[in-house]
Amino acid sequence: MYQVIARKYRPQVFGELISQEHVKTTLENAISQKRIAHGYIFSGQRGTGKTTVARIFARCLNCIQGPTAVPCGVCASCTEIASGSAIDVIEIDAASNRGINEMRELRESVRFRPARDRYKVFIVDEAHQITSEAFNALLKTLEEPPEWVVFILCTTEAHKIPATIQSRCQQFSFRSVDFAELMARMEWIAQQEGITADQEVLSVLAQAGEGSVRDSLSALDQAIACCGMTLSAAEVRSLLGMFSLDSLDQVAKALAAGDSQRMFEIVAELESNGRSLQHFARELARYFRNLVVTRIAKGVTRLVAASPAEQQRMAEAASPFSEEDLTRYLQLTLDLFRDLQTSLQPRFHLEMGLLRMVHAGRLQSIEEALAGLNGAPGNPSRVPGESTSPPFEPRSAKSTAASAAPAPASRPSYSSASSLGTAAGTTASTPVPAFSQTEPPPPLATALAGDDFRSRLHAALVEAKLTHIADAVEHCEVVESPNEIAFTTQKMYQMFLKQPELDAAVKRLAGRPVRVTIKVGESPVTAPAVALPSAAARSAPPQIPDDEATSRALENPEVQRFREMFPDSQVRTVRNLKDRS
Repeated sequence: MYQVIARKYRPQVFGELISQEHVKTTLENAISQKRIAHGYIFSGQRGTGKTTVARIFARCLNCIQGPTAVPCGVCASCTEIASGSAIDVIEIDAASNRGINEMRELRESVRFRPARDRYKVFIVDEAHQITSEAFNALLKTLEEPPEWVVFILCTTEAHKIPATIQSRCQQFSFRSVDFAELMARMEWIAQQEGITADQEVLSVLAQAGEGSVRDSLSALDQAIACCGMTLSAAEVRSLLGMFSLDSLDQVAKALAAGDSQRMFEIVAELESNGRSLQHFARELARYFRNLVVTRIAKGVTRLVAASPAEQQRMAEAASPFSEEDLTRYLQLTLDLFRDLQTSLQPRFHLEMGLLRMVHAGRLQSIEEALAGLNGAPGNPSRVPGESTSPPFEPRSAKSTAASAAPAPASRPSYSSASSLGTAAGTTASTPVPAFSQTEPPPPLATALAGDDFRSRLHAALVEAKLTHIADAVEHCEVVESPNEIAFTTQKMYQMFLKQPELDAAVKRLAGRPVRVTIKVGESPVTAPAVALPSAAARSAPPQIPDDEATSRALENPEVQRFREMFPDSQVRTVRNLKDRS
């Protein structure tokens, strides 16, 4: 009878294991030093060798030459354990034997000595599925079992095993198998089976396993059944539903070119060929993750599950983009894959997701947007590959033109409103004006003393098409002090004046940071726009009280250093904390 490859080439001794060196070395030393524990927990992802190591360990303990780290493989105990028919090695599937009654039966079985072998070994698969009551029934037995009993709990979810059980066992975490080692193992098996498979085929099969030896060997068995003794990468990918680098590279090329139409064509090709759109989104997310890693590593790396030739192609595909671009695309593909899981219209979702990625390549970084607010020239014509940091602001032709055109000498010009975008490609609804000047603004006192600040602010807001805020400014009273500009308005205009666009416009027009405060009250339209203190009042030094507490405070080194750092600061009052009255 045919035996599948995963079982046929199952390791029988520690020397045949790939990876898991930390587990193998520890167990071998424990056997040689005769420090065998009564309980072990083997945890890790599927197909990494947990049950296989448990069986090898049982053979080492019960071999006629043992306990030994190298079982003979020919005695009755070794052969029966390998075939799964040993009387004293009991394998329990906790998925179907998870209740308290089964654990009570196991507890009763523990009391009896082995029928023939040295140890009675209990291997419990999927141990995390045992109920809490069953674990409690097993607790005392697991803590103080007879000297001839060894428990090995195998699980893929170690966090579900109670802490009381974990504290009574030695724990071993099995790692996913290294990609290069897995390919080498599969190449050896293919040679043993007389299968012709190149490196690309082995890479596809190893990727299908995602670090699981059993899954990769099952894929190899399936490929042999489909394609015969000679395997080709294209046929294996088609069989396993995987996508080639060529198909995934098409998305990267469309992004580099900003070609939205090509994205629709890619989806149409997938649909016409009957490919799974959800699986394509999953593979696309993995592809952009690999592009990010190869872009950062700048060479072949073990962090990417691909052959060196495939990694070289990925590096070439990633070269037109910056790290920030690729990170943003990865986040978008992850969001797209999540949305497709519950979508009733997967084609529409995929088309919109790919289109959003194209638009994300045209986003402007928040640093560039803030630079525009500060009067520095931005970079409105950014293309993929330039370094940016999310969140981003979409560019618009109108704002580009406004930034490039010289502003009138009489007042600053405003570009059209643009929306701040998020890293996922969505945009906020609140418009933020970008301010641009051909020359630095005048100092605050000069700017406000010579002109009607409220009128200038109103005109600037109208030019920026912020008509609601401009109308609110027209119906309020503006009072200015050196560090503050106060707006007194009726309640109906209050919410418009609290918009961040007003704060940005005031600070830009004033030429320095000022605090903007909004007060509700009756303000006649004809009220004076600005009330400035006199020049003498502005230049006069502040009146500092002359008493002992004030003298001590001003002589304090911290206070003196603060006044040196902020020469315009004023000490108005000094309060003695000891004076409770």
